[in-house]
Amino acid sequence: MKKIETIIKPFKLEELKEGLSSLGIQGMTVSEVKGFGRQKGHSEIYRGAEYTVDFVPKVKIEIVVEAGMVEKVIDVILTHAKTGKIGDGKIFVVPIEDAVRIRTGEKGRDAI
Repeated sequence: MKKIETIIKPFKLEELKEGLSSLGIQGMTVSEVKGFGRQKGHSEIYRGAEYTVDFVPKVKIEIVVEAGMVEKVIDVILTHAKTGKIGDGKIFVVPIEDAVRIRTGEKGRDAI
């Protein structure tokens, strides 16, 4: 099993959710996060004064899938979350040792 964490622009969330659903992904965790990468935030003007927004709002999505699904999920993320502009985000793939469904006690792939 692998956990895929992706950080994307917030307005791409619904499109990505639909793409993942079409793959058969039945569950995901979504968190509103803030951060910055190479862009180091951006400047805005409010009431004539310029200020720097250091942390840009993003959405983090966490999905646990069987190892054989990783490339398909990454392809869907790249297709649905990409704008081609700076700040599109990142994808991280992390190994998962085990999973347990609390309600039923199911383990491993049965739990996901």
